[in-house]
Amino acid sequence: MEDRSSHIIRQSIFEWLRQQIDIYGHVLDWQTLTKGFNYKGETVSLIGAKGIWKPKQIKQFPISITSVLKSNYNDEILKNGIISYSYRGIDPMHYDNVGLRECMLQQIPIIYLHQIYKGKYYVDFPFFVVGDDPATLSFSISAESEQVLDNLNILNEPEGVYRRSYKTREVLTRLHQTSFRERVLAAYKEHCTICRLKHRSLLDAAHIIPDSEGGKPVVQNGLTLCKIHHAAYDQNIIGISPDYQVEVREDILMEIDGPMLKHGLQETHGHKLILPRKEEYKPNKDWLDVRYQRFRSA
Repeated sequence: MEDRSSHIIRQSIFEWLRQQIDIYGHVLDWQTLTKGFNYKGETVSLIGAKGIWKPKQIKQFPISITSVLKSNYNDEILKNGIISYSYRGIDPMHYDNVGLRECMLQQIPIIYLHQIYKGKYYVDFPFFVVGDDPATLSFSISAESEQVLDNLNILNEPEGVYRRSYKTREVLTRLHQTSFRERVLAAYKEHCTICRLKHRSLLDAAHIIPDSEGGKPVVQNGLTLCKIHHAAYDQNIIGISPDYQVEVREDILMEIDGPMLKHGLQETHGHKLILPRKEEYKPNKDWLDVRYQRFRSA
């Protein structure tokens, strides 16, 4: 069992994280995670240089695990929604691996951190270690405890018959959506690519090719658009050509209404997108063309 003082610190961390997520959402930065939580005058870090992390104030078991971009480890989300998380190194008895194994045996909750880009992490909890496979040097991680998974029979269901209503699926969907939004907004320096609006709460990461049509969750398939231009793009009121030029549908150009129509939509006709400087972040022209042809046909 976890000793009382460590248990109290763990629960205090969770309560603090709930407050941070309520205020800022599920994306937190490195500084907040390393220096933001204070317990009885001491700074308790929730993330460190190692993927399996235990701060010095907690005596026995890890508090968090982190999946890092371009890592040497082979973390992946399996088809049943379970996360495969790689061991530290290749020794099953390394103390970090032993600590995470004990979290599994005692069903001690941990924090899951997924790096979106350098310095920014998707944060969710509680997660549980629900499996250990020394043959593949990996643990199985879930937002549901082992007891809940047993009741749902998740781990033993045949491929293609997975229950989609349980919590892990919801968490992973939110992770993917949040990661896409954060990467796209960062690439565009948090402004609408059409009108330059910089109010983050009024910005969306719009897909060029939608998820429902097999669109990839990559920056090249995204545009940062304010909410009015996002809605107009989705409704084919505006189109974006493969050479990054904005077009407004002809009937909308001819319409007479108030200043919002005039300044918010009609005057964007012929504008060039304000694009990321890095070539690798610019919208894919082939995908833009597929979407543009749909606009032209409308």
